[in-house]
Amino acid sequence: MTPRLSMATCLLFTWVLAGCQVVPLYGAGTEVSPLPTTAKAPAEPATMITPMVEKRETLVATGYAVISVQNHKNPAQQRLLAIRASKLDAYRSLTEQVYGQQLDASTTVADMTIMSDTFRSKVEGVIYGATMVSITPVGDDTYETTLSLDQHVVRDLRALYLGQLTARRR
Repeated sequence: MTPRLSMATCLLFTWVLAGCQVVPLYGAGTEVSPLPTTAKAPAEPATMITPMVEKRETLVATGYAVISVQNHKNPAQQRLLAIRASKLDAYRSLTEQVYGQQLDASTTVADMTIMSDTFRSKVEGVIYGATMVSITPVGDDTYETTLSLDQHVVRDLRALYLGQLTARRR
């Protein structure tokens, strides 16, 4: 490589890097030292996903339930049970958005063929302050419930959750 070409390559490389910006992984205002020390508590990993939640002013979740499968003989009671089930489904969906979802998966392969493939998911959390947007019938046999949750309440819920996690670790 000639000296002029290597100098041009270095200048181009420097110019490209000059336009780069360091993006913090742990959110704004969180200090992370380059060398880990035992005196500082590690940054909470949940703060890495905070920007995804904060992009929206409110979280919206919708739940569904079928009327005819409700375990009651009285049609009016079936409707009430379907409304309740659709509301719980909406709360489950809201909980997934706030806290995430734990997923366990297992796959068994024999002779390069999948013998079994199983998935289990778990959602756990506390939701308060959700606003009921609507409960509406969809078609003849389904109810739809829509809930919303303000971003400020989401921050409070996540802070309480992180506080519980740290208390459990002690």
